[in-house]
Formats: sequence, C-alpha cells, structure tokens
Amino acid sequence: MRFCKLSFVLSLSIALMTSCKDKQTDQEKINYSVMTVVPTTVTLDEPFTATIKGRQDIEIYPQVSGTITKVCVTEGQYVKRGQLLFVIDQVPYKAALQTATANVAAAESNVETAKLELDSKQMLFNENVVSDYDLATAKNAYNVALAQLRQAEAQELNARNSLSYTSVTSPSDGVVGILPFKAGALVSPQIAQPLTTVSDNSVMYVYFSLSEKELQSMIRKYGNTEKMIAQMPEIKLQLSDGTVYDGTGRIESVSGVLNQATGSGQIRSSFENKSGILLTGGTGNVVIPHEIHDAISIPQSAVYELQDKLFVYKVIDGKAKSAPITVHQVNDGKTYTVLSGLTSGDVIVTKGVGMIKNGDQISDNSEKKEDKK
Repeated sequence: MRFCKLSFVLSLSIALMTSCKDKQTDQEKINYSVMTVVPTTVTLDEPFTATIKGRQDIEIYPQVSGTITKVCVTEGQYVKRGQLLFVIDQVPYKAALQTATANVAAAESNVETAKLELDSKQMLFNENVVSDYDLATAKNAYNVALAQLRQAEAQELNARNSLSYTSVTSPSDGVVGILPFKAGALVSPQIAQPLTTVSDNSVMYVYFSLSEKELQSMIRKYGNTEKMIAQMPEIKLQLSDGTVYDGTGRIESVSGVLNQATGSGQIRSSFENKSGILLTGGTGNVVIPHEIHDAISIPQSAVYELQDKLFVYKVIDGKAKSAPITVHQVNDGKTYTVLSGLTSGDVIVTKGVGMIKNGDQISDNSEKKEDKK
C-alpha cells in the first residue's frame, strides 16, 4: 500500500516537472514581427542648404549730387520699369542746361559768321585780291568755330543728361526695398548705401552647393552638365519654418568652377513666386529626389544603436543574431536604406529589438504571420 502511494507521488512529480519544462521552453520561444529582406527602388529626398535671391536685385544709386526733394514710393511697393522713385533738386541742373543751350546758340552764330568770312575770302582769292595766307586764316577760323559748336553741343547734351538724372526711375519691374534716405537728404554718386533696391521677385533664384564628389556623381549619371540640367527632375524647397513651398523648381545652371575654399560647386535653380512668399535674402533647403535601384529598405523600428553604430537582429536557424549595418544618411523618418550588412533573403526582426539578446529563440510562427500580412 505504501509502495503504491510512493509510485503515485513519483509519477505526479515527473508529470509536473515535464509540464513545467514544456512551459519554460514555450516561454523561451517568443513571437516577434519579422520580415524577409527584398531589394526595391527607393526614392530619397536629399536636402541641401540654400539661399534665396530675386531674379534681379538692383541697387539704385544717384548719378548726380544734390538734395532729395521728393520720395515717390514706399517700402515694399511694387513698381514698373521707368516709374519715378526719387526727385533730386533740379534747379542747378536746369540752370546749367539753359547756359549750355545759350552756348550752343552762340557757337552756331560764330560758325555762320566764320562761314561768311570764308566765302568772302574765297571770292577775293579767286580774283587774286587776297593771298593764300588770308584764305587759310579764314578756313582755320571756320574750323575753330565748328569745333566750338561741337563742344557746346556736347556740353548741352551732358547738361541735359544731368537734368534727367535728377529724376531717378526704376530700371525694372520689382519691389522697392528699404528707403534709408528721406526728402532733404544730400546724396551723391559716392554714397556708400544705395537709395534703395528694386527686386524682381516674380521668379526667385535659389542657390545651393554640391560637393565635388556629389557633383561629379550627378554629371556622370546623366552624361554631361547639359543633360543633367535638362533631365533632372523637379525639385522642392523647404522654407526656414520647416514648411514645404507649394511650387516646384528646376535647376537652371551649374557652375563650372569649384570654390577652392569649400571644394563645392554652386547650382542655381528657379522657382515661380506668384504668391510672393519667397523673399530676397531668405534661406531654406532645396530637396532633390534621389532614386536608388536594388536598394534594401527596412523600418527604423528594426534597428538599434550601440556605441554610435547601428545593428539589426537577423533570424538564423530560429535564433536572433546581432548584425552591424550601415545606412544612407538621408531618410524619411520611418525607414532606413541599408548600404551594407544585409542581403536579399535575410530575415530580420522588425519590432521589439530592444528586448532581444543574441541567441534568443525567435518563433517561426511570427514569420508566417508576417508573410500572411
């Protein structure tokens, strides 16, 4: 009887131990989301620091000296080509023009008098009344009178131009900048600061730079610079506040000379500015779409960082194995494009990598569930 009880206790203990061992084995096999790595085509938006300028930023300087008598525009006003901006005191220039005009009239009279004298000397010379010397003297006097007339006409033209320069007009369509000089200010062509700046902001030029390596890579991809400009896709502009500009732009020119200090080449792109939101002197980021063929893209949740290096867990024979990877520096915040460390067909854990250790068993059911999804 006692032997039967002992046999029953032993059997029960063995059964409990076996059950606990099975449960422990099941607990060691944890289900994780996994994925099989497959190459694909990835488009990355690569940003480059940019500066924004108007198509034309024209600094307006006076061409004559004088006191500003009238400011005809306000800051930020849109002006047309030829529109009056400033008026400089015209009184001295009008007087100078009147003097020059009078000098021209006097010179014309002197020419007529010299011509009459020459004609008279010529007739007398033909009748052998005067000598060759008298005729030559009359010719010289006439030529001097002509020269004086031309000089007076040039002075008149100069005075007329000076008077016209007192009306400072806009050389192009655009927006008026700051107006540091007000009515009553004395200005001259030698002033350090311009009267204002007229910016043509209908189309904005956005400048950015590429390193020598990046520039050579792009040129090599398209064949030459001309093909690169013609075939590159439209680009985006991220403004300084982080928003993306509504319109798209195109690359228009590539500098053929590298900056020796920075080792980079400047590129100019253009953006329509119908809304007027783009401002001269602004900054932002030009965003260029960059296609990578046969790329491996994985979710960022599959990656963990250790000592400034990135790792993933590969699933090999049902167990997790840590593997270092390198990724493209540009990403969309959700995925990484892997440059090395993974190949097509590798199976990696995509979630919960912070809880895994090397050698942990990964349930095969997880991969099957991932495939069904």
